[in-house]
Amino acid sequence: MTEQSLPKNYDFSSTEERLYDWWEEQGYFKPTNDPKDEDHDPSIKPFVISMPPPNITGRLHMGHAITTFTEDLMIRYNRMKGVPTLWVPGTDHASIATQLQVEKHILHTEEITREEMGREEFLRRSWEWREEYGRMIVEQTRRLGASCDWERERFTMDAGLSKAVNEAFVRLYEKGLIYRGPRLINWSPGLKTAVSDLEVEYSEEPGKMYHFKYMLKDSEDFIPVATTRPETILGDTAVAVHPDDERYAEFVGKTALVPILNREIPVIADEYVDREFGTGALKITPGHDPNDYEIGARHKLHTISIMDEEANINEHGGPYEGMERFAAREKMWTDMYNAELVIKEEPHTLNVPRAQRGGEIIEPMISTQWFMKIQPLADPAMEAVHSGQIKIVPERFTKTYFHWLENIQDWCISRQLWWGHRIPVWYGPDGTQFCAHDEAEAQEKAKAHFGDAVELVQDPDALDTWFSSGLWPFSTLGWPDETPDLNYFYPTAVMETGYDILFFWVVRMIMLGLEFTGEIPFDTVYLHGLIRAEDGRKMSKTLDNVVDPLSLMDEYGTDALRFTLLTGSTPGNDMNLSVEKIEANRNFANKIWNAGRLVLSLLERAPKEANEDAEWTLADSWIYARCNQVTGDVSRLIDRYQFGEAGRQIYDFFWNEFADWYLEIAKLQVTEGGARALKTTQVLVRVMDTSLRLLHLYTPFISEEMWGHLKTAAQAGHASLAPTQGWEDALIIAQWPQAEEEQGWEADTIHDFELLREVVRSIRNLRAEKDVKHSQKIGATLVSAEAAEMLEGQAASIAALAGVAPDSLHIKSSIEAKPEGSIALVAGPVEIYLPLAELVDAAEERSRLEKDLAETRSHIQRLEKLLGSDFAKKAPAQVVEKEQAKLLDYKETAQRIQAQLDDLK
Repeated sequence: MTEQSLPKNYDFSSTEERLYDWWEEQGYFKPTNDPKDEDHDPSIKPFVISMPPPNITGRLHMGHAITTFTEDLMIRYNRMKGVPTLWVPGTDHASIATQLQVEKHILHTEEITREEMGREEFLRRSWEWREEYGRMIVEQTRRLGASCDWERERFTMDAGLSKAVNEAFVRLYEKGLIYRGPRLINWSPGLKTAVSDLEVEYSEEPGKMYHFKYMLKDSEDFIPVATTRPETILGDTAVAVHPDDERYAEFVGKTALVPILNREIPVIADEYVDREFGTGALKITPGHDPNDYEIGARHKLHTISIMDEEANINEHGGPYEGMERFAAREKMWTDMYNAELVIKEEPHTLNVPRAQRGGEIIEPMISTQWFMKIQPLADPAMEAVHSGQIKIVPERFTKTYFHWLENIQDWCISRQLWWGHRIPVWYGPDGTQFCAHDEAEAQEKAKAHFGDAVELVQDPDALDTWFSSGLWPFSTLGWPDETPDLNYFYPTAVMETGYDILFFWVVRMIMLGLEFTGEIPFDTVYLHGLIRAEDGRKMSKTLDNVVDPLSLMDEYGTDALRFTLLTGSTPGNDMNLSVEKIEANRNFANKIWNAGRLVLSLLERAPKEANEDAEWTLADSWIYARCNQVTGDVSRLIDRYQFGEAGRQIYDFFWNEFADWYLEIAKLQVTEGGARALKTTQVLVRVMDTSLRLLHLYTPFISEEMWGHLKTAAQAGHASLAPTQGWEDALIIAQWPQAEEEQGWEADTIHDFELLREVVRSIRNLRAEKDVKHSQKIGATLVSAEAAEMLEGQAASIAALAGVAPDSLHIKSSIEAKPEGSIALVAGPVEIYLPLAELVDAAEERSRLEKDLAETRSHIQRLEKLLGSDFAKKAPAQVVEKEQAKLLDYKETAQRIQAQLDDLK
């Protein structure tokens, strides 16, 4: 296809879906060396990622986008390196989120509740929801360009994963690591279930601090106490003071009376109490506060739960029984005021816990739940990271990982939900528990226990979603069965996810992976940051600043959004997203397209054969050397998970070096025809091909499309235009470029061409400053003792690029005096004289030179400081020599600028 037959602008809307379907139809998303194949070689190590499964609720958000783009980059990179590559996709049933959505839907459309509908019918509706919205999530993931093996797609409640969940539960139960009992948990009154810490969000809200009297029995004395939740006074079982607090020492061991109820409770001493905070005395409510729960356990206090599952006051609340918790708060405070127990109340900012899904205030409550003993699993998980078996990127999160595991508590794994994996425990008539893989096995165990068949009732609760998610890396590959996929693809390579769920998901995958497979589930954990709004605030519906990735892709294309997120992020750090950045990267996509169109047009103009060969020009050698350097740098950066910097280097090379400089010179060289034109096209194809291979990780759609056109055009030309290994069938499976070992000539070549660029830029900048149009050719005199020969050889390029008339370009090794009527410039070792003096104000010229001199001296000062530090001792010799050469160049430049300033005086 020729440049003329390509549209002027890249049309992503007609390209992305077509290419994605083609990739999938050709089987490019499937792993090579598949264990299903007859010629499978188990000794070849694969690269595997288990996709963090998105919930089957709503639309994909920006967090899903950065996750998908980052993982797809790693997958495409390893695929192009020839590594057998598998990316396992899937979705999560998301118990709470999905049940809430289905409940809302049936209440809105049919005006009935879940309880009125019944469990069986509600679950049928939930599966219908999953079929509809699960497909939507998958299609949206495909829109992002995810090159995963969709034939291996999994769902956390499909038959295989449900089997894995039951197997895991039974094994842990039989080892004594799972138990049922009453403990303090987070309770969601709206959802009527326990929720994990992850499902609780805290917000600062205005509230009150209530100060009141805790009267002592048979006395007029009282202990002043303050609380933000007066209703919980009903569940108090002690008043605590610090053992060294002299103010209250006489009261320790005495009896206090709970306000209104007059229930007797002890006054105790505990070092947890902060004497400097508030009154220095605490009301202790073990049934409704986690810290009080620990104090209560130490002092063997009675625990009273004063609320039911809807957070209404229960039978322990005396006259407030049946009241909603906040209504009881107001009534009780009024009653205490009337009883002269109130000291004061004052405004106080509260850190309020709210349910992530329902939004209501979470209530710490004692509830009988299923728990998992974590410490026996935490120790191996700590050792896996400590020993280096698992690496966390960025490394700073390793400390947080250890801190969390060292302070881990038993995990509440039960939820009072219908949608999810039902706990595989059945109860006999006398309450005996039978843990089994299914009801038939439970019946066998019950018959052995009772001596006859009995009626069994399964536990109504569902497992915490994170339980099944913790099995994800190996359950998706067939565990607990010994499948070919499990044997070959496990352990996986990288777990990529957000740092905000390191502890709630990643840690559990490591613990459960080690427990059930005896192996680490992955060797690297890569953590990305949050995508924030342009002003740095978190995206939320409340702030009305949520940016929808699908809408942005509709407007700017997937590649533009992908390139923005990948190059704008660094491991573990948040990034602020602006539409302007995405628009700029849409322009970059057009730059790629237009550069490709120009290359195709030059290929069309070049001869198919030449009678002789031509040597490389300076420009050819420079772009080849720089392309080789960038290839090596990008590979090293990607191997170190510095995806953002790697992408930025590709961008800078392609736009600022290849497109802006080499293509302009290539046009001149192709115009010469013959061997020079053919040699130029060889370099053009080599660099364009390499650039598109590098860009494929960041802009897969436009790179694949343009690469296809380049391949077709090159195949129609000279045989030397083909890469060494030949043209592959598609860019997605093309070989990743390998940097060649430098041969020694590269540094001088790059130095010479950089000097050429500096000369041209200096002339261009002055022309722009003086408003000299590019069409107006001017004269120029270039003077340099060391670079005159090089500049003479590049005279045609300098003249064309800088807008200089070829016959008015003079290059000399020295001059006796500055040409009259000229403005003097300095570019490294080159003095530039332009006959534009009539356009120059002497004061302005002096100001410009002084500014250039100050900037040059700042570089000198920086480099002298650097070379005088430990850097000169620790850095590689070649790096130090490079910085020393820069310092010498800057000093020479400063001398020339100073000489020009002296001439103005």
